[in-house]
Amino acid sequence: MRRAPFVAVLCFASCLAGSSPGQAADWPTKPIRLVVPSSAGGAADLLARTFATAISPSLGQQFVIDNRPGAGGAIATEAMTRVEPDGYTLMVSGLAYHVLGPALNPNTTFDPVRDFTHIAHFGGSPVAIAVHPSLGVKTYKELLELAGKSSTGLDYVSPGVGTVGHVVGEYAVSRGNLKLRHVPYRGGGTAIVDLLAGHVKVGSLTWATTVEHVRGGKLIPLAISTAQRLPEFPEVPTFTELGHPEMVLTAWFSISGPAKLPETVVDRVNMAVNDALATPEVKKAMDRDASLTKAMTPKEFTAFVQSEVTKWTPVVKTLAVNK
Repeated sequence: MRRAPFVAVLCFASCLAGSSPGQAADWPTKPIRLVVPSSAGGAADLLARTFATAISPSLGQQFVIDNRPGAGGAIATEAMTRVEPDGYTLMVSGLAYHVLGPALNPNTTFDPVRDFTHIAHFGGSPVAIAVHPSLGVKTYKELLELAGKSSTGLDYVSPGVGTVGHVVGEYAVSRGNLKLRHVPYRGGGTAIVDLLAGHVKVGSLTWATTVEHVRGGKLIPLAISTAQRLPEFPEVPTFTELGHPEMVLTAWFSISGPAKLPETVVDRVNMAVNDALATPEVKKAMDRDASLTKAMTPKEFTAFVQSEVTKWTPVVKTLAVNK
């Protein structure tokens, strides 16, 4: 996905300053900061730039992308609870930041639903276990056998502790007898660099992050978290086929803000995102990464976030993802 020319990276500290919520009727009168809790180049960042480009014209203002990686997105997510609810600082939210991360970390200081205004759903990319060709394996079974011969297990990269890639990787370890050791990074964009270089041979990353490298023959996908095989890659089995039917999920992303955002701001952004989902440019980008999309109202999306918290919290707590 191409970066919009107007998208830039500015300091996150200034997000605490902003206009009064009483000015919501005139919103927006200046650029809107969109915080991404991961590094540039990962799935969250790519979707942020795609939707920033798509909805900027309808809102009449540019978006400024502010990548704030760290702690699996927890640092930026927690900081969002303290910004002024004026609509000028929003964030890319998602399964990792508002569901898996809080479930994993007992010291989380925010409520993933109550302390945010959840605005609109972007869509989600499945997660794949992929390997560097130099590892010498081409199937999940071969990976199991090779890892089993190692006394310590093979290293694998993920976008960070508590991310969807991390949870899928640890699920494979806990339920699939796969001997892997987690190597967390500060986002999928940085993790994929070392995987492509062969410094680490195995990765558990979103399909959006890996697919172009799979097409180029630089990575070999062994399993994917979709319900059915992808038409473009019919040789890649699903986790369901490998005996793990529970592992059907997408690393969904969305746009949210601090609690108590004005309803006029929420409705305008929601409408802009839902309209963008129907545009050829966004549909092409989502289809290319096998991302599933669904337009939702703010109320529907908030209920969806709550349902995901209810569904995945007990699952995460049964996995060895505290490392």
